[in-house]
Amino acid sequence: MSIDQLLGLITGILFGFFLQKGRVVRFDKQVGAMLLKDMTIVKFMLSAILVGMVGIQLLADASIIALSHKAMNLGGILVGGALFGCGWAVTGFCPGTSLGALGEGRWHAVFAIAGMVVGATVYAECYPFFKSTILAWKNFGKIGLAEVFGISPWLIIPIFWAGIIWLFVWFERKNL
Repeated sequence: MSIDQLLGLITGILFGFFLQKGRVVRFDKQVGAMLLKDMTIVKFMLSAILVGMVGIQLLADASIIALSHKAMNLGGILVGGALFGCGWAVTGFCPGTSLGALGEGRWHAVFAIAGMVVGATVYAECYPFFKSTILAWKNFGKIGLAEVFGISPWLIIPIFWAGIIWLFVWFERKNL
């Protein structure tokens, strides 16, 4: 096992631990998020994004990693997002929470995991068709907000932080 694989394994175990401790693998939290009545999962994800955006930018600035955006493909985002949302709504799990639930011994998560594997397989097998249809709708290329606005990511990061902290305060005031 390489050091990268070992670090990936450790990171995955820690992420699963925090998913479980944050109770985001619980079905009631999943349903609450779908009904916009419990923002625990949203707060968890946004917290991870805030910490990650700073860490990734620091690593990129130190030339430890090289950032490489995925293409901003409108068809892929719309159809993929809709399928992801439908799968989450039907099963009550996203990929991370399904594995966390399985780790807790909730065996019904196997059905969600199997559905994700089948979906990924179907996508891989049908990729040539998707490439000429859905993925051909509109491709904006490899862009990020910094490139769109022509400014440093370090100007965007504090704006995101301020917006998300304001959102957290609003959630708390609404008891979400």
